Amino acid sequence: MKKYDGLYIFAGNAKDDVLESNLTKAVSEIERFGGKVESQDILGKRTFARPMHKRENGVYALVRFEMDPAKVKELVNRYRLVEEVFRVQILAVDERREAKLAVQREAAAKRAELKASKETTEAATDASAE
Repeated sequence: MKKYDGLYIFAGNAKDDVLESNLTKAVSEIERFGGKVESQDILGKRTFARPMHKRENGVYALVRFEMDPAKVKELVNRYRLVEEVFRVQILAVDERREAKLAVQREAAAKRAELKASKETTEAATDASAE
């Protein structure tokens, strides 16, 4: 099993109930092929750089899942038959890159915490000096 990120574009309205049902259909296809969904995030409605198939915009969703690499091609072919999915792009997740990004996020959080604590101590010393 390998991790993948799937970027889905759903054409049409950005209404919550329709969007949720479309995302549920997309996720059910992943599970149907033996995959396991880790997370799903709706990125919102965005305008295309140029019109595609007479459409100006779409609703984007990002789904992270695990699946057998041999079945990914079948999954993409299946999405071509699902009318609700306007476009889909599936990319393999690089574990080493993800680990580096996690370390960088932790370091940035520590720096921000140190900066905040430094500012509060400075503000407290300024207040006590007055």
